Amino acid sequence: MSTADSESRPARQEDPCRTREVLDIVGDKWSLLVVRNLSQGPRRFTELKRAIDGISQRMLTVTLRSLERDGILTRTVHNVMPPHVSYELTPMGKTLRQATAPLLEWSTTHLAHIDAARATYDARPDTPRA
Repeated sequence: MSTADSESRPARQEDPCRTREVLDIVGDKWSLLVVRNLSQGPRRFTELKRAIDGISQRMLTVTLRSLERDGILTRTVHNVMPPHVSYELTPMGKTLRQATAPLLEWSTTHLAHIDAARATYDARPDTPRA
């Protein structure tokens, strides 16, 4: 089979290289923070924006759309006055939360150690400067 043929055919479900698509979700710096914030239940956009330090409105919108597309969360439009939208984890999203909770806890626990290691590294005279 030629390279052109293999590039034009769709990837098979069991293709182990497709796991990188899932790892893109896990590796995205905003996705896991959104998932963690939705673990306590449905949230509105503004609640998520306030809870996730440093995320822009545009990036939150992009992240929410991506997670909805991947089946991690659902978007519900509530027909009340004034209308509002809420986001909630799907059953699959809840399993993602369970799977990534230890990673997020590890990050929180070791943040001070990482900051100290970076400061030590950056203070070395042989450290290349950017």
